[in-house]
Amino acid sequence: AARSRGGRSTRWPTPVNTSDLAFQTVSLTLDVVRYDDPRVVLLTTEVQAEYGVRYGADGDVSPMDASEFAPPAGLFLLATLNGEPVAMGGWRRGGPQPGDAEIKRMYVRAQHRQSGWARRVLAELERTASLAGVTRLVLGTGIKQPEAIALYRSCGYTDIPGFGHYADAPDAVHLAKPLD
Repeated sequence: AARSRGGRSTRWPTPVNTSDLAFQTVSLTLDVVRYDDPRVVLLTTEVQAEYGVRYGADGDVSPMDASEFAPPAGLFLLATLNGEPVAMGGWRRGGPQPGDAEIKRMYVRAQHRQSGWARRVLAELERTASLAGVTRLVLGTGIKQPEAIALYRSCGYTDIPGFGHYADAPDAVHLAKPLD
């Protein structure tokens, strides 16, 4: 519809009949799963391929065992969106200081990035680690993952000296956050 104002036309938005709109309910579910759950294995294969593209070689080759993520030694989360696996992450006890736990395998599938899922998974990892008595979360990432570094820093993680499998890797970034 147009309305005249001193010889000029002004366009007004066309009214929308809301009864014609379709709404989709988005349901993100975070479940505690085993690290060897087939859906986690699928996402792990994807993230390893991405690491291979970004860094070359075979991706992250740091040693891990599913039992490290089984409570009370650790925890692994799988985020599903309307039943589809979209993100994951876990923590396992250990790190450079007593009371530490290390975040591993934080990953969001490419088509679901920039949706806040990584932040939700990270918040739940922090919450569950704190409840389990962990006093600080640590992690290693790399300079070719600027989006991960930005996420962690925006959530209060700060640089620490290198540790673990990639302690001396020149492209590694090590971060930590004390838990309340």
